[in-house]
Amino acid sequence: MNLAKRNYSTFLVLLLSLIFIFLATAIPAAAAQTQTKYIVNMYFFWGDGCPHCADQEVFLEEMTQKYGNQLVIHDYELWYHPENQPVIEKFAEAYGFKPTGVPVTFIGNEYWVGFNVDKQKEMERAIRDGIEGGVVDAQDIVDGIQDLQPPAISTAAVITLPLIGEINLENRSLLFSTIIIGLVDGVNPCSLWVLTMLLAMTVRTHSRKKTIIIGLVFLTVTAAVYALFIAGVFTILTYVSYMKWIQIGVAILTLILGAINLKDYFFYKEGVSLTIQDSQKPGIYQKMRNVMNSSENVWAMIGATIALGLGVSLVEFSCTAAFPVIWSNLLVSQNASTLTFVLLLLLYMLIYQLDELIIFFVVVFTMKSSRMEEKHGQILKLFSGCLMVTLSLVMIIKPAWMNDLGHTLLVFGFAVLLTLFVLLLASKILPEFGIYIGHKRPKQRKGAAKKK
Repeated sequence: MNLAKRNYSTFLVLLLSLIFIFLATAIPAAAAQTQTKYIVNMYFFWGDGCPHCADQEVFLEEMTQKYGNQLVIHDYELWYHPENQPVIEKFAEAYGFKPTGVPVTFIGNEYWVGFNVDKQKEMERAIRDGIEGGVVDAQDIVDGIQDLQPPAISTAAVITLPLIGEINLENRSLLFSTIIIGLVDGVNPCSLWVLTMLLAMTVRTHSRKKTIIIGLVFLTVTAAVYALFIAGVFTILTYVSYMKWIQIGVAILTLILGAINLKDYFFYKEGVSLTIQDSQKPGIYQKMRNVMNSSENVWAMIGATIALGLGVSLVEFSCTAAFPVIWSNLLVSQNASTLTFVLLLLLYMLIYQLDELIIFFVVVFTMKSSRMEEKHGQILKLFSGCLMVTLSLVMIIKPAWMNDLGHTLLVFGFAVLLTLFVLLLASKILPEFGIYIGHKRPKQRKGAAKKK
């Protein structure tokens, strides 16, 4: 019994000794490991007077205070110091892109063009990870000492589009905004009126083949012209984006256009109106009749349809231009790259054409067509006006809200609730008191005698 106790005591002492030795060596090693910090070199290229650069400078001051001498910032001003231009060109060449604006930032294997809330989070993550685990110096990549390793792509930023495949987008709020704005822009009463009128005339030929050809050619031409217009707006705003007042000026312009759309709901086609004027409709009707008159010759019919599509696109710009300007201004404010713009433009046009494609295919399969009523156009004007005004105010007051998906949902949700509230007033509440507004307002007959 004593022998067993002695053996047990010996074993216990030996075990405790081993634990003590392990802790004595492991704790200092772990402490030394946690105390090991690395230096992160950031290369910051900026322009004096650029508002995005100014925002990033505030952020970098916060990072310097937070991380101290563990973060070393190498900054190069480009607009007033041309000697720094070759430096940014060497960095961009090493990282495989062409610099299109400022600011441009490099940390390790990563780089960012522009600055917004999402990029701010990514930069701080890169700084924090570099201090904790080490990161290659971007200058070594430029000098060829280190190889460029592509950073891992977050699966949260990858989407799959039909016929396009996987797309990596840094900002999900831009994706959501593109879908909503494209959808609302697509249900434009001007374009829907022209399409339904054209299909109604085409159906009378009782030829599904002619209906398919005319419909597809018309939709393709109008979509191509619209996409070129949007690309032009984006290009212009990109080159002047460093002037903050221009972005605000564009937002004020779209705010006015949104207010006119709201006016069109309450006083349809009275005063200034973003609709196809009655004086322009005879010309559109004539072009439609030219298509019908050329329907016996396929190529003549296609040519007449192309002419109709081009003509209608020019007439519709006053009716449809506001949303592309809002959308382009939103992308520019978030420093969207050219590739991101092109991919989102494809998505925008797909969503924009969705309702017209649905109408087209329904007509093709049923060979029946109905025309859009005026009250439907008024309701669409109400929703588009509410959305234009809401987005324009956000772009004036706080554009950064559109960087965050949660805030983006709130912005669009507010526009929807405002529309539903006005419709509830117009349809249910005010008529109980004998007050009729919007689509419930009695239409005035043209030439009606005025009461004295």
